[in-house]
Amino acid sequence: MISFVDDGLFVSQSKSILHLNTNLFCSYNVILSILLKYGLIIEHGKTDVFHFTRSHGTYNPPPLDLTPIGGPLLLSKETWRYLDFIFDCKLIFRSHLDFYSNKAISTIKCMKLLGNSARGINPFQKRRLYRCCTLPIALYRFQLWYYNKAPMYYHLNILRKMQQRAALWIAGAFQISSSLGIEAIAGLVPIYLYLKKLYRRFLL
Repeated sequence: MISFVDDGLFVSQSKSILHLNTNLFCSYNVILSILLKYGLIIEHGKTDVFHFTRSHGTYNPPPLDLTPIGGPLLLSKETWRYLDFIFDCKLIFRSHLDFYSNKAISTIKCMKLLGNSARGINPFQKRRLYRCCTLPIALYRFQLWYYNKAPMYYHLNILRKMQQRAALWIAGAFQISSSLGIEAIAGLVPIYLYLKKLYRRFLL
């Protein structure tokens, strides 16, 4: 058990989901009885359960039944958000990347208001805004999913689409323009090369 002041986390590992649920139930029951002795309560409504798995197929674990001790019937959540990291049960981090790339695209859309007139910001300033304000959002904690031999096609595809939107805005080009050509004109490094550079710095 890990405790964060008024928030607790139970961690258990097992090859059997039934054994796992038994461990979690017993731990929850013990902590509940200890806290009751000190006049403290557990808010059952804020209790969640999340399972990680290595299985490649569909994963539907049975619920964790806490009703015998006055708790709820907990169904495993599809994603778990902790310290702004979004975990999924197979640790492929697609939900994490989808969330932050969409957030970056929303930022780009808002930035268009700064450069849509004759007296707006110039392309150099647009590029600087994108590099300083948007890329850090899209690549927030990329170390979670960018590592050796990890499948990258989905992640890079999402990030390429995000950077293409930024390049079109910076260069003021049409939607049908070539993405690589527009990135070169906008002075943007291809996203996969930029990730390699960041990862090397991270390793150092």
